[in-house]
Amino acid sequence: MISVSSSRARVLRMAREPSDDRTGVFTSGIVSTRPGQKIALYFTGRQHAGENLRDVLAHRAEALAAPVQMSDALSRNTSSLRGALPEGVEILLANCLAHGRRQFVEVAANFPEACRYVLETLGSVYKYDAEARTAQLSPQDRLRFHQQHSGPLMKTLREWMEAQFAQHLVEPNAGLGKAITYFLRHWKGLTAFLRDAGSPLDNNICERALKRAVLHRKNALFYRTLHGSEVGDLFMSLIHTCELNEANPFDYLTELQRYARELAANPSEWMPWNYRETLARLATSAAA
Repeated sequence: MISVSSSRARVLRMAREPSDDRTGVFTSGIVSTRPGQKIALYFTGRQHAGENLRDVLAHRAEALAAPVQMSDALSRNTSSLRGALPEGVEILLANCLAHGRRQFVEVAANFPEACRYVLETLGSVYKYDAEARTAQLSPQDRLRFHQQHSGPLMKTLREWMEAQFAQHLVEPNAGLGKAITYFLRHWKGLTAFLRDAGSPLDNNICERALKRAVLHRKNALFYRTLHGSEVGDLFMSLIHTCELNEANPFDYLTELQRYARELAANPSEWMPWNYRETLARLATSAAA
């Protein structure tokens, strides 16, 4: 599964091509949650998150199964992928249920009864997901579990939402109407967890990862140049990837410097998830 998100960034000096219509600078966060090899990537520049993900997928091994892309429904996270994916690359799109839920939280004060029903229904779905995690279900078993327990809840919820418009119980331009419209418009992506094994409910893992980059940028008083942002993204990618794989970032970066020659010869053996095995093997060879 691949989670994608982005935020506005600030670079004090950044070269701009005359043909570049974009004036904003963005930091994109991409998190891959493949078991045993979790990866966090950060990119700062003119490109949107979807375009950065497209470039990453161009280097993905063809033998791997189609990944699930989890993001919010912003077009800059997905539109740049449509029709622009590398040949032979396929992705399964999923949208963040937490973003859909937030639409109702924001108008709950004005429509308490209706929003309570929606939020309690989604709360039950999250409860079932927590039960699946506690039971450590496999992706396929989790999918069947959600289909059995969450599927009927989501079916009833959609029927209720459609009835609000069909029976003229809510104005489309009202706050509640806009929240329902958002949910129905992105229904397929919001319910991917009922069709695709391994699809999460939300994009929270990437949202948390992106906050780390924002905090680092703030503590550094922003980036002075584009090159500075690239260096910051590089180290943030390495540091957060270490944390995702329960490796100490300081120890990891220290060992990369200590074994620079071995790293250059075999980069794949020096990833945050396997470098400790490599160190143990080198220590055994040295002692023999």
